[in-house]
Amino acid sequence: MRAVDTNVLVRLITRDDAKQVAAGEEFVRNGAWVSALALAETMWVLATVYRFGASEIARTVEMLLQHREFTLQDSETVAAALQIFRTRPALSFSDCLILEVARKAGHLPLGTFDRELGKVAGVEKL
Repeated sequence: MRAVDTNVLVRLITRDDAKQVAAGEEFVRNGAWVSALALAETMWVLATVYRFGASEIARTVEMLLQHREFTLQDSETVAAALQIFRTRPALSFSDCLILEVARKAGHLPLGTFDRELGKVAGVEKL
């Protein structure tokens, strides 16, 4: 299966460049794999560059989880991160994903200096 990077995901989500959207759609027509790193980076770009709010980020991740052409790396972990993010929209989706990847790997607690993240189970505020 092919894989896509952050730039392709951003174009397909924002649809802000018709030529690149068409090329991206053609590339993923028969399916594409999305790494957790590309997903995290995409959500960061959408939040910081495109000013997506928490609800838009959550809807976008949900759409990618359910999309027929995308296979997300470790989709169960992504879904768990999305669940935390929905209950704590002050966090970044990337922080939620980092926590859930660490949890799945059995490497808790996750140390952080982030006050909000420090309130989540499995995290230790330093």
